[in-house]
Amino acid sequence: MSGKLKTAVLGATGYSGLELTQILARHPRLAKPLLLKRESESGPGNLAEVFPALAGNGGYPLTPFSWNKLTEQSVELLFLATPHEVSRTLAPEAIARGMRVIDLSGAWRLKVAENSAVYGFHDADEQSAASALDVAVYGLPELAREKIRDAGLVANPGCYATSVILALAPLVNAGLVDREKGIISDSKSGVSGAGKEPTAKTHFVSVADNLSAYSVFGHRHTGEILEQLHLSSSELIFTPHLLPIPRGILSTIYVHLAKPMTATEVEACFREFFEDARWVRVFAPPQLPQIQYSLRTNYCDIGFCLADDQRRLVIVSCIDNLLKGAAGQAVQNMNVMYGWDEEEGLA
Repeated sequence: MSGKLKTAVLGATGYSGLELTQILARHPRLAKPLLLKRESESGPGNLAEVFPALAGNGGYPLTPFSWNKLTEQSVELLFLATPHEVSRTLAPEAIARGMRVIDLSGAWRLKVAENSAVYGFHDADEQSAASALDVAVYGLPELAREKIRDAGLVANPGCYATSVILALAPLVNAGLVDREKGIISDSKSGVSGAGKEPTAKTHFVSVADNLSAYSVFGHRHTGEILEQLHLSSSELIFTPHLLPIPRGILSTIYVHLAKPMTATEVEACFREFFEDARWVRVFAPPQLPQIQYSLRTNYCDIGFCLADDQRRLVIVSCIDNLLKGAAGQAVQNMNVMYGWDEEEGLA
């Protein structure tokens, strides 16, 4: 491909959109991204008005969204950091116009109707939405790299789901988990995971000096974990919690092994599975990941502790929810789609 890839971002004013914009702006293979705002949005004309840290050098102009503008700018790849229902409308149209799409929302992540029902989608064009869902690829490079390469629509995974799926995939895929005894994932996220719009539950007074569980047995990311690991709902308990920190996720996952294993064997299973995974770090026991280690990086850090009975295992997985859990992973997916090194723009 000659020249630099032309990209556009719709939804740059959110936390994930900001991170994505900053990464794309410094990516060596890209032209400066076109930043778009929805036609219904008035607001600022420059992203620096929302995030003053971006001021200088002309800032980052925000242009009202139009398909004509995308065509004029010869945009080849469209990033959607938009609400789910907006992505359901725009992604099929973008594909029809010959663009590739990386969607950071939950619009296309779930193939099973029972799981996607949590979003309550009501598509104006059901046939187009169904066609887009058929071709959508779940964008977790460590599991679906080959499918992502040729994808026209990549559904960027949820942040919690990323931390849990990567921690469990090596053992589950190898048949080493006693699924009848169930899997428990106790996951905790910083407040930015709730998005930029404040709510009564995410105001400082509610979050500071506090730790709270929410969406128990009803979180949107549960279906992603089930589908990607081919688990039934009876085999997983996933409980998210809100941490009084800006960003970062720590998932503590409890499993029973299908047979006795040594710590060396467990570690070897993880290392073999992630042998070619640029953005996964496996910690040797007894060291365990902490949020501060992966903060502001695209790494997923994984460690574990094996009980003396060699059957009970605790896995700890950490990511930055705005990077490996959102914008960084989106750029990693882009790198895969265009045959570039997965660290480009992220290292």
